[in-house]
Amino acid sequence: MAMDARLRAGPHVFVEDLDRLELDDTDDRHLRRALRLRPGAALTVGDGAGRWRPARLAAMPGHLEVADDVVVDPRPWPPVRVAFAPVKGDRTEWAVAKLTEVGVDEIVVVATARSVVRWDTARAARHGERLQRVLREAAMQSRRTWMPDLRILTDLRHLVADTAPAAGSAWRPADPDGTEPPRLPTSVVVGPEGGFTDEELTTLGPPVRLGPQILRTETAAVVAAALLVVDR
Repeated sequence: MAMDARLRAGPHVFVEDLDRLELDDTDDRHLRRALRLRPGAALTVGDGAGRWRPARLAAMPGHLEVADDVVVDPRPWPPVRVAFAPVKGDRTEWAVAKLTEVGVDEIVVVATARSVVRWDTARAARHGERLQRVLREAAMQSRRTWMPDLRILTDLRHLVADTAPAAGSAWRPADPDGTEPPRLPTSVVVGPEGGFTDEELTTLGPPVRLGPQILRTETAAVVAAALLVVDR
């Protein structure tokens, strides 16, 4: 879907209520201090669920002024979904940001048998909060009107079991030895650098090849996302 020209007119931010345009402190500081916007500057605001409208920065801190009617964008179809095993350092955050920018509709951090990074419940919750902030910032930067869904540390078996047929094709594992089908699926799961176990592969569809090179987990996730979005 082509981006509405009005979404390119200025920054894009998310608010809770499109009828009461109130900014949180972090977004307000970013607009006024980092971006140096002045009262009256054009921008767009959205609710992250497809509804957005043009607005102007108000003189009063934390407030915006309505500039035009609400626009409703349909949800992209079919949904593009990418799952990947968590990786070391800040590479999981990097992957979530880039998947959001590319246009993925559902991002899943999935637990696998050979995952090097292990999160307990408390760590998963902390990482989940951080990744949600990363996702939100990336969605604003890339002018998305639909924020992707984020699921943290879903077990691979639960991921497959929870897949609804109407949400796209079955999850397909990325594998250098896989074959490239005539049309790519809309759901790809990338395992850890140690790969999937034989048992895990039996729960997934036929593997797909993303190219001739051996890719890192986070790189493979972004490559898969780009191919799926272009093919949609």
